[in-house]
Formats: sequence, C-alpha cells, structure tokens
Amino acid sequence: MQCLHQFEKVKEAARACSLIKKDDIAALLNKLAEQAEKNIPDLLAANQKDLERMDKDDPKYDRLKLTGDRIRAIAADIKNVARLPFPVGEIVEEKTLDNGMNLQKVRVPLGVVGVIYEARPNVTFDVFALCMQSGNACVLKGGSDAQYSNKAIAKLIHQVLQQQGLNTELLQLLPPDRSAATELMNAVGFVDILIPRGSQNLIDSVRQNANIPVIETGAGIVHTYVDASADVKKASEIVVNAKTRRCSVCNALDCLVLHKSQLSNLPQLVEGMKKFGVEIFADERAFAGLQGKYPDELLLKANEESYGTEFLSHKMSIKTVESLDEALDHIYKYSSKHSEAIIAEDAETIARFLNEVDAAAVYANASTAFTDGAQFGLGAEIGISTQKLHARGPMALRELTSYKWLVRGNGNIRPA
Repeated sequence: MQCLHQFEKVKEAARACSLIKKDDIAALLNKLAEQAEKNIPDLLAANQKDLERMDKDDPKYDRLKLTGDRIRAIAADIKNVARLPFPVGEIVEEKTLDNGMNLQKVRVPLGVVGVIYEARPNVTFDVFALCMQSGNACVLKGGSDAQYSNKAIAKLIHQVLQQQGLNTELLQLLPPDRSAATELMNAVGFVDILIPRGSQNLIDSVRQNANIPVIETGAGIVHTYVDASADVKKASEIVVNAKTRRCSVCNALDCLVLHKSQLSNLPQLVEGMKKFGVEIFADERAFAGLQGKYPDELLLKANEESYGTEFLSHKMSIKTVESLDEALDHIYKYSSKHSEAIIAEDAETIARFLNEVDAAAVYANASTAFTDGAQFGLGAEIGISTQKLHARGPMALRELTSYKWLVRGNGNIRPA
C-alpha cells in the first residue's frame, strides 16, 4: 500500500486534533485566508497547467477553473468558517436519571475524514477549513484533472500549518492516480468516513467499492415546476438564474416542468436564456410553443434521455404537465433528491409541493442556486448529502461531528 504511511500519519494527527485550542484554529484559518489571497498568482499559475490539459467544452472545465475573484471568495468562506461556533463539546442533550446518574450527549469529531473528488480545487480549501473547525483531520484524493491546483493548495496549507506551529499531517493529499482511490476506499481502521464529490459514476463507484462508511453526496438532477398560479415575471427570473448563474454546479436547473396553462408564457420564461446560448430539449407542446420565438439552432425535440439527466452545461429540458399531480409524478420518477423547486402563488399548491417532494432541499419561489453551505449560513460545505442517514443537504461543521454519551455516577451499579 503506497498510501499506508500517510494513513498512519493522519490517524495519529487526528488523535490530538481535538486538543487544539479554538483560538489557535481561528488564527490558522484566518492566516490561510490571508495567504490564499497573497498567493493568487501562484495558485492561478498552477491552475492554468490543469486548464491547459482540459477541453474548454468539458462541463468540468468551469468547476476546475480558478480566478482571482473565486480565490477571494474562497478566502472569504474560510474566514466565515473561522467565525462559526466550534461544535466540538457542544451538549446536544442532558438529563439526570431517577438513579441519580447524569447523562450528557456531547458532540465529538468524526476523526479522519476522507474525500474523493474530481476537478474541484476549491474542495481542498473547503474540506480542510471545515475539518479543522470541527476537530477533524482529513485525507484528500483529488482527480488528475486538478493535480497541479491541488498540490499548490496543499503546499500552501502545509506552510501555514507549520507557521502556526501545528501538525502538517492534519492534511494528507494522496496521489491523483486511481490506485490511491482504491486504497482510500479500503483504509479500514484509518479513515472514519469517506465522502465522494463529483459525477454520478464516481459516487456510484465509491458507494459500491468502499469498505469504510460512506456519506453519499449525490448528483443534482434538478427540476423547477412552474404552476398555473405562478407569477410569470418572478418565474422567468428564477428559472433563468437557476439555469445560467453557474451551469456546471449540482444545484443548476436541468428540467423545467411547466403547467400547460403557462405554455403561452413559455417564450417569456426562457427569454433570458438566449444570451447564454442555452440549448432546450422540449416536449411536443413546449417545442410548438417556442418555434419561431427561440433560436432554431438552440431548440431541439426532447426524447427519453432528455429527462433524468444532469447536464452540467447550458442545456435544459422542458416537460409540460396537465396538473400538479403529474408534475409531482415526473419529479418523483427522475429526481436525484438534491434540490427541487416550485414557482406558484397558490398557498395550498405550495404546501403540497413542499410536503410531498422528497429532496434534500425543496424551494418555493426561489432559485435552487441557493443550495450551498455558505448560502445556508453554514460558512462553507463539504458536500450536499442526498441520503437520509447521518446528514442531508449541505454538510458543514455539525455534520462533521458525531456524539458520545458522558455518564457520571456516584457508585451506581445495575441490579441483577
């Protein structure tokens, strides 16, 4: 095992991680944010080496790309994490039993958090910051697409750890090859939890092959239903934002579900997408409603593959439905349980949608672009969990902890 030594080091570092003082962690993260901004030229130079090896038309290109503004935003998120309450030691529950024993349910770190991810160098910063602020060590396996970016970021983190007098083994960056991923998935006794971030293929592979606990951060097949009662101006702004704000992320809109009564308003709903060159795969009624009112080269007829697809690009499908029930059925069939939205003014319709749609985040009259740890006030995120065990939705500090029971007695013994 080429990574065994790294696993041993990170496990040992995690043992003492929870002993680091909160003020020292805050100082570390603020210093890291400061150094990230100071080292923007070096980070962009490393990122450029990765970008040069990827086709610009690849949906992952935008996720891979760093800019000065994006690095400054990452630094701001790190500072936000440093300001958040330190969750370790928080008393979740406390009670005294009839026999006098006092019980406290207290938050504790998970220990060693492993993350396998693809072309997302920001994850290296985010995971480290969240792990430090929750008392965890981390072992990261980035994709080969981002190897130069990840190495530059990890080097910067190690430098700051050393400057602050902390153990540099708190962050381990594994080699970018697949064999390292296999070792990480089988790091029994070393890694406490494994989180995959990336394509559905990556997530499926980790879930099927890992021998350590996995938290599934699922792909986002995202729908927005425009109801008969929707305000058209509001709907247009929300739909365009959800699709075009940043099309390569998992909370971006993939399928517009349209009540048939809104067909006459469809050209207005998608008008703002023209300048972004959004390709629309429309069912028969939607196609007829857009012919001559949307660029011919961007308007195509939908087929079965147009639904249940995470496009991660300027592409979107449209499904016309007869009723709310049909909209709910369509979403139930194709949803990845990530983020779903309704645009409506009717309170009863909204209540049914919010209650019946099964997803980590369900919206009414808002863009799904808000499914994000920072936007939810969590500082940053380690991923969006679409499963129901342990955590669901944006995972931040509290989701990176478990708990233990502290039991205080006074000579208590249990009767036979």
